[in-house]
Formats: sequence, structure tokens, C-alpha cells
Amino acid sequence: MNTKHFKNKYIKLLIVLAVSFFAGTQFLFAQHSIPDAIQAERIENDIKFDGKLNESVWQKAQHISNFTQRDLDFGQPVTERTEVALLYNKNTLYIGVWCYQKDVKKITAKNMSTDFNYRSDDNFQIMISPFNDNRTGYLFVINPNGARADIQIYNGEDGNRDWNGVWDVKTRITDKGWFAEMYIPFSTLQFKNDSVLNWAINFERDIVSKNEQALWQGWSRDFSIYSAANAGRLTNIRNVAYAKKFELKPYTLAGWQYEKDQGSTYPLKLGGNLNVSLSPTLKLNLTTFTDFAQVEADRIPVNLSRFSVYYPEKRQFFLEGSDMFNFYLGDRNNAFYSREIGIEDGQQIPIIAGVRLFGKVGKNNIGFLNIQEGAFDSIPTTNNTVLRYKRDIGKQSFIGGIFTNRMDGSKSNQVIGIDAAYQTSNFLKNKNLTLGARFSMSTENFTIQNNTMAYRIYADYPNDLIDNYMGIGVVQKNFNPELGYLRRIDFDSYSWYLRISPRVFTKYGIKRLLLKPWGFTLYNTHSTGEIESFSNETRPIGAIFKSGERFEFNFIQNYDRIDEPFWLTDNDSIPIGKYMMYKYEIQFETFRARRIWTELVYNWGEFYNGKIRTFESAIGVNINKHLNLNANYTLNIVSLPEADITTNEIAFYLNYAFTTKLNFSLFSQYNDLDEVMIYNMRLHWIPKVGSDLYLVYNIGYEEPIKQIEYLKPQTTDAVVKLVYRFVF
Repeated sequence: MNTKHFKNKYIKLLIVLAVSFFAGTQFLFAQHSIPDAIQAERIENDIKFDGKLNESVWQKAQHISNFTQRDLDFGQPVTERTEVALLYNKNTLYIGVWCYQKDVKKITAKNMSTDFNYRSDDNFQIMISPFNDNRTGYLFVINPNGARADIQIYNGEDGNRDWNGVWDVKTRITDKGWFAEMYIPFSTLQFKNDSVLNWAINFERDIVSKNEQALWQGWSRDFSIYSAANAGRLTNIRNVAYAKKFELKPYTLAGWQYEKDQGSTYPLKLGGNLNVSLSPTLKLNLTTFTDFAQVEADRIPVNLSRFSVYYPEKRQFFLEGSDMFNFYLGDRNNAFYSREIGIEDGQQIPIIAGVRLFGKVGKNNIGFLNIQEGAFDSIPTTNNTVLRYKRDIGKQSFIGGIFTNRMDGSKSNQVIGIDAAYQTSNFLKNKNLTLGARFSMSTENFTIQNNTMAYRIYADYPNDLIDNYMGIGVVQKNFNPELGYLRRIDFDSYSWYLRISPRVFTKYGIKRLLLKPWGFTLYNTHSTGEIESFSNETRPIGAIFKSGERFEFNFIQNYDRIDEPFWLTDNDSIPIGKYMMYKYEIQFETFRARRIWTELVYNWGEFYNGKIRTFESAIGVNINKHLNLNANYTLNIVSLPEADITTNEIAFYLNYAFTTKLNFSLFSQYNDLDEVMIYNMRLHWIPKVGSDLYLVYNIGYEEPIKQIEYLKPQTTDAVVKLVYRFVF
């Protein structure tokens, strides 16, 4: 390919885009209705927490009911009467929810477990932004069965779904609808400690039988409930005590571990975390002999690319406030990747002790982490430090920086970075816009070397009709963030993704079209300027239907320059060469709120010097509110000049919820390319919110399926772990 011609053409496209980037947008203000403020009623004592909402204080409190649809009938009142009221005392915020429904037989609630998939159930959502900073907050989600989910939100569109707060809910279903009573201790939230508190707050009700979504405020389709900048106001909370400054969570673990070549061991561990609220806005975490035995096993996908697989963080210690430490460099690269701590080649490295400090002081967002890892086999004891700082600028923007340091007895590695972003939800009166830049540099033993920089600039316009993203990034060949994640090095990247989703042909049952004129990324080798790879996806047709079904048809183009062979299997490799590949893809998905849902993807076309056909499928069965099953199957059929390769991957999930506080889960996986079969079983009991008892049983096989002796697994683990929460 002609690199110079392609780059000149790309620059011209960028200029054109800069002129017409926002054409066709609507000039409307963010949607608000009156009242747009709610006042909580002060009570002196705790209420009877039973979900009945029959105390007189609930009737005295201000009720708001002005909910407006985002979907399906934009701008129309919610079709089912919905009310919310709030109470509070010195220590706790109470929320009462009245979700009336004329036909209660259509109430959809298939889940009872914590962190349930709330998009497939009737649900009610509460967004609270105690900092009232138009950026951060908490989302609490409930369904008619009393299932709970919670998310830390940031930047108006992103969230940490793995955060777990201390709060609870009681619900009941009657012939008039479903009703909920929630309590949230003020100690669960971080907030500015004033005598009078005024927070951003919003509410959303989803009625999946009607595919209906209604919000109290800010129901524009360009925003979600994550957008604190478009929320209403919770006013006049006075004299809240923040007396619970210490949270101690010790754990005890006992278990049995068996490995085929090493025999049995019987671990017994003690450790724990101490969380100290230095102020209502600043939290200190102390940990020692940290253990993550209760964490669900990673799903290991079949990987036919030349790049490593990215695995998300699942360990709770690293999840709360994780956005405070994020320094994303684009193209899946990050200056800090917490899974570099405590894990080495899939093995757990002992964490002797650690400290985290995170929170907000005025307009200053602070994240500090220091973890000391113990020695393991040939790996020496290692210290890991991260310091992240962001300063709020204006209504939604920031400027900040990061410093990381990893050191053992003989060497050290550092990363220094700065970043800034301008973000607004009022561009062209009511549109989202983000312009940002990041720059970082790595050093070895605090010594600057050549070609150790990485930087990125980007523009994002994520809105309902037009979703447009552009980014330019560079990672030089010696950039080495040992506490970060790099998918590839020594590259320049140019990305441009344009998605258009017009809401047309609605009388034919279409909710919105899903069109993608292009979505491409070009990589040049930075040190030579030669094109390394290119990918583009064009979607000429796609749609989401009012019934909830979805389909896409995609054209995919890929170019890849292979400088050295890479192996697909132990015997089959892709030779050196330059490959232009064309593929086609069809996707179809049924509405996940149905008792039985399915997802099908068929992808076919060229694969380097051969052909590939990929079939992916998923099916979910919601038997009742207690038992939910889903399974995924992926089949790859690869035809190369010298070999035919077939791979199979199966993943199966079962969850049985005895109650909202007691559930059993099973995850099993088979991957014949990596010759892995895993079973992960977990019983989780919550004796009180914040405390947990886990019984975990894992078995694993690492041999070809035909040679497996099912009664003789290669590895077996059985663990009992109790984590108990004390506050004082």
C-alpha cells in the first residue's frame, strides 16, 4: 500500500470532518420538567425496613411523579404511575419507590442475585452525585424481586460495574404494582461535609414488557442516567453525621489445593482490609496478606490473533475508585493496569501489604496506591506505586497527571504522564463533546532513554443520532510501562469511527437504524513509517426493533503485515507477508428480557493466506427468578494452504439464587485450542450487607479432550472464606 498517499488522504478527511463534524444535529435544550428538585424529609429514628411504605412519614414526605419517556414514545409521560420520596436521619438516606402497574401479570423480574443483569428486568435506578461535580456519582439499581446492582459512575457515560457498596432494599409485589424501600448509609458515599447538602440526583424506571424507559430529569436520548450534569437536585439535607470512620474487614480462609505433579496442600490464611474515612471525601484503604480466592475464574477465549488477550480486573480491592487511576492511551493500552499487581502468568503472587488513598479534596481528585508483593519462585519481592491526580476545570473538564514506579532489589521502571480533557454536555446547546490529549514517558531506574514516549489526542461526539470519534496515537518502540498494558508497541495509530442511528421507519416496528459508514484504525510502524495493519468495518444496514430484537450486516476489511511467523497452533503458523483480507458478518439477537433469548453471529471470508468461517452463538434461559442459565459456543473453521484447523470454545453459566443474599453459581469452559477445561463453582452468602461467606470449588484439565480422565483433574481447589465487616 502507498503509505504517503494514504496518510495525505487521511489528513484531508480529518479536515473535512473538522468542518462538518456536527452537521445534522438538533438544537434542543436538555430535557427538564418541574419540579426538578426533591427535598428529603428529616426523621429522628430508623424506620421499619420491610418494603411496605406504610409509615405516616412516607406520606408526609414530598412525592415526585413527573417521569417522562426517552423510549419508546419520546417526550410522553410514563405510561404507568411512578412515584419517589426520600427520608433521612443522622446516618441513613431512605428511598421509597412506588411502581404502579395496571396489569401486574406483565411485571418482568427473572433475577434475584446481587449485580444482576438489570437491563433484562423491570427495574428502578437511582443516580446520586454527592460531589455535585457534573462528573462522578453512584448508581443503585433494583428489580421487583429485591435484586441489587450498583455502579460507580464517572465522566457522564462510563461506569465501574464491579463496585459494591453497602446498602439494601426490600420489595413487595401487590395487585397494584411493585414497591421498594431502600436504605443507603451516608458512610457508603463520599461527599463534601457541609451543614446543608445539595446533591445531584435522578431516577429512571424501565418497563421491559413495553420496552419503555422513563426518567425524572434529563431524558434526552443523547444522555443516559449516568449524566450528573443533567440530573435534578436533592436539597436541604442538614446535619448529617459521618461518625463511622473505620471499616474493618478481616478474612479467614481454609482450603485444599491439589496439583497432579505436586500433590496436596492445605492453605490456611488470615488477612484483611481496614478502610479509614480520613474525611467524608477522602478514603484510605490498608490491606495485608490480601487474598482473592472468591474471584470468578477468567474466561479464556480462543485467540487466533497475534496479540495477547486483555483480561478485565475483577478483584474488589482494586475496583473501588478505579477510575481515579485510569490513564488510557488508546488502542487498549493503559499506563496502569492493576492486573500487573499480584498476578504473574496466571499465578497469584502474594501481597504482603498495601495502601490506597483516593477521593476528592475540593476540585482535586487524588489516587495513590502502594503495594508490596512477596517473593514467588524466581520472582523477587516487588514494590508497586501509582500516583494519579486530576484537577476539575470548569463544569466538566479536567487537567491531571500520573506517576508509576515498579521496583525490586535490582531494577526499577517508571512512567510519568500528563493529560487534559475538555468535556461538555451543552455543545450546540444539548450535545456531548469531549476533546482530550495524553502524553507519557517511561524511564528505567529513573534514567531517560530514547524513543520512550507515548501520546494520544482525540475528539469524541457521542450522541444519539451521530456518534463520531477520532483519535491519533503514538507509542514509541522503547516505551515500557511495567505497571501498564500494551497490546502492541512502535506504532502510530489513526482512528475514525462514525455511527449514525436515525429513528426512521418507526411505523414498521423499527426503533432505530444502526448504520456505520466507517469505523477504521490504521497502524504505521513508528520507526519506519510503513503501514503495519489496517481494519475497517462498514455497516450498510442494521436495526433495533421496538420488540427488542436487533440485527446487523457488516463488511470488514483488514490488512496485516507479518514480519515474523506467528503460530496458530503448535504445528501451524502464518508465514511472513502482507495480507489484505475481506470478510462479511451477520448478527442477530433476540430481546434479552424474554424467558429464552439467543444471539447468533456468522462471520466468513479471507484469513491471511487462507479462509475462515466463524460461528458464534449464545442462548439464555430464565427458568424462574431463582434459576438462570446461559451458554456460549464459538466455532472457527480455518482453511490454510497446508492445514485445516477447527477450534471449539464452550462457556456455560448457571446461577441459582435461593434468596437475594444466598446464591450458587457455576461457570464452566472448554477451549480445545489451548487445551483447557475449567469448572468454577461458588456458593455466596451475605449474612449482612458488607460481609460475605464464600465456598469455592475449582477443577481444571489441561490435556486434549480425548485424553482427559474426568475423575482425575490436573488441578483442584476447595476454599472456604469468611469476610466480616465491622464499622466503628
